[in-house]
Amino acid sequence: MEPKRLGTASAAGSPERLNDAELALAGINMLLNNGFRESDQLFKKYRNNSPLMSFGASFVSFLNAMMTFEDEKMQVACDDLKSTEKLCESSEAGVIETIKSKIKKNVDMQKPSPMDVDRLQRQIIIADCQVYLAVLSFVKQELSAYIKGGWILRKAWKIYNKCYAEINSLQLMHQKKRSQESLTSDQANDNHISAESASEAALSRLKGAVSFGYGLFHLCISMVPPNLLKIINLLGFPGDRLQGLSSLMYASESKDMKAPLATLALLWYHTVVRPFFALDGMDTQSGLKEAKEILRRKEAIYPNSSLFLFFKGRIQRLECKINSALTSFQTALELATDQREIQHVCLYEIGWCSMIEMNFKDAHKCFARLKNESRWSQCYYAYLTAACQGATGETEKAQDVFKEVQKLFKRKNNQIEQFSFKKAERFQKEKPTKDLCVLAAIEVLYLWKALPNCSSSNLQRMSQACQEMHEPYSVGLKHLLLGAIHKCLGNTDGSIQFFQLAVKDEFSRQTNAYIQPYACYELGCLLLDNPEASGQGKALLHQAKEDFAGYDFENRLHVRIHAALASLSEVVPQ
Repeated sequence: MEPKRLGTASAAGSPERLNDAELALAGINMLLNNGFRESDQLFKKYRNNSPLMSFGASFVSFLNAMMTFEDEKMQVACDDLKSTEKLCESSEAGVIETIKSKIKKNVDMQKPSPMDVDRLQRQIIIADCQVYLAVLSFVKQELSAYIKGGWILRKAWKIYNKCYAEINSLQLMHQKKRSQESLTSDQANDNHISAESASEAALSRLKGAVSFGYGLFHLCISMVPPNLLKIINLLGFPGDRLQGLSSLMYASESKDMKAPLATLALLWYHTVVRPFFALDGMDTQSGLKEAKEILRRKEAIYPNSSLFLFFKGRIQRLECKINSALTSFQTALELATDQREIQHVCLYEIGWCSMIEMNFKDAHKCFARLKNESRWSQCYYAYLTAACQGATGETEKAQDVFKEVQKLFKRKNNQIEQFSFKKAERFQKEKPTKDLCVLAAIEVLYLWKALPNCSSSNLQRMSQACQEMHEPYSVGLKHLLLGAIHKCLGNTDGSIQFFQLAVKDEFSRQTNAYIQPYACYELGCLLLDNPEASGQGKALLHQAKEDFAGYDFENRLHVRIHAALASLSEVVPQ
């Protein structure tokens, strides 16, 4: 866009003209460098001066809502996003469309105009607003909200797709025009060259703006199993993982305000999504090289960012450098003095690192604080608090917290809360033992893909704890966990034997329904690596996918099965 100039006053009182694209980018960078309050004030000050600054203000409201889950802040975010959307659909935009349609008739018009860029900027902002409104709708976790959210996302995708194609076309046309003119023009017209360069820079920034949403769509949809796509009727097409990553990389290096957000999205993908959904099979180190390189390139821009320190901690955790990870998370926690929500994310990771180290006392402290302070899922945090407290030997106090889980169970459609509720239900009347609580902690480490982050010595301790568990109710779980632990220790034969026992355990179908399908998946993945047994491995993956339903974390497993099947040579990777 020929960016808008916003009038301000300098320290000396003389008027200055600020580029709204540069100001918006500065506001986002300010936010990521722990200046959440200052960023909010900047965007609010100029929100009525341009659609871009209005979107910046709405984005900060959205981020605040997503980090707190408070109903009041969710409503404020919805209102702000709708206000920005309305501004972009204003009569001014209608006038621009009318002028544009007339100009289009002129066959001599061979280069993008400021009106092209302004129109595209507004359309991209509208699509961004619709995506965030859909996310706020999904958070409600009601069927009508899912339907509404899915419909909004369809509209947003159509805008992204159209704008992405048009910007590429305009860039190509622009390049051809410059090439033709360079053959015939002299070098005297400096103003003309300057105008051309400005237009080229505006298109490049716009492509960065649309590439963020366009890339996120491709990346997220590429991970959704086909059966889920049919159920939610989200977009009806397979996303392209490589296209998504490429678009996000372009966006992250652009001059658009969403460049830092694209950087965070890439770090989130490489350090959270890839390992959690096992997108690279048994390779738990995949993505770390890319994540490290991103942090290296951005270190100078965000030297004291609590969010970037958080991702540094994630990388260290995945490298099994737990002490270094704890230091990073603790430093990030201290830097985020005015950002309670980022403090909570860091506390959560400190709790997990403590569980990985089997330091249940420190883990209990973190989760107990989250249970009392966080508004996200007190039910889940209560379950983690109880399991860790019981694992320290304080079983009576742990039973009291297990009883709290029942009272805090509010989000009936949330799989994490359903799991926490069912697991805690047993200890309403029956007093938990220390051994059962240790087993519960190891179970959570397995389900959240954290066992590969454990040291060999801690894995041996976990194996010993599982071996000593002889209670009939927990036999299937014991075999599943022993299979996973031996896999992490590199004992493939032992791992296969334990997973086979878990697959055959029919009792767990009534008591722990997820164990058999998860064991089928784990066994299938191990056999895929053996050329002589790959056919059997593939059959087990299909069995896990098709023969079981209605168990805990079913969607989570389906994403992992989808990734495993896509990794086979005869299946086109997404």
